Amino acid sequence: MKIERVGPNRAPMFMLHGLEGSGKTSTVMQLDNPLAILTERGLPFGVSVDALSGVDTYEGVIAGLRSFYKEPGAYRSLVIDTFDALEPMVHEHVCAEHRWKNIEQGPFGKGYVIADDRWRQLLTALSAIRDKHGTTIAMTCHTEVVRIDDPRAPSFTSYQPKLHKRARALVMDACDAVFFLADDLRTVSDDRDRTRASAGAGRFLFTTRQPAFAAKNRFGMPDRIPFAADFHVSNLTQYWQKEPTT
Repeated sequence: MKIERVGPNRAPMFMLHGLEGSGKTSTVMQLDNPLAILTERGLPFGVSVDALSGVDTYEGVIAGLRSFYKEPGAYRSLVIDTFDALEPMVHEHVCAEHRWKNIEQGPFGKGYVIADDRWRQLLTALSAIRDKHGTTIAMTCHTEVVRIDDPRAPSFTSYQPKLHKRARALVMDACDAVFFLADDLRTVSDDRDRTRASAGAGRFLFTTRQPAFAAKNRFGMPDRIPFAADFHVSNLTQYWQKEPTT
């Protein structure tokens, strides 16, 4: 029997999800020497980054990851922007394999079950890159409101990464952290007892799961981190780059 002591990953794999235009892409592109897989063309004004070409199909993305695994060059971070734009590529690949018109054509939801294997292949490739080269893996994803059925409480709605529920579960489980970027939403009532939403005192990165949104982290981070206009990604990386205490 061989035993080894294992610690946390110093180079994490994380996802940042939020509404359109909230600052997801600008944030992850501040990582150390990033190489991007741009599954959608929508970089913010003033942002430029080295990007892999030929990644408009699932096969192209996997080929790009294989190349990066063999020779990452000077790149220290790998960014996929966005993960929800990658999902149609996964489905198109599965449909081509089985000669289906769409992912729903598989009997009894079989299309989504088969897609799980492709997601696992992708996530395994990302983990292998992280483990071999110490590369930080960052994913952005849009968010959507979904219904949550919890046997402990009446059904409620929650902000979740915009992926099919099976894919979302696989991706979130593989990540060391999932961050939700949003305004600090409040509700206010007027003198006619009408309730409306109002942005609170700023925007935050939420790092711990709540019924209202999906989030997690393995780094002992505060529940929320202020996200001001001059926010820098080092406000996050400091938590996993710090030296472990003994």
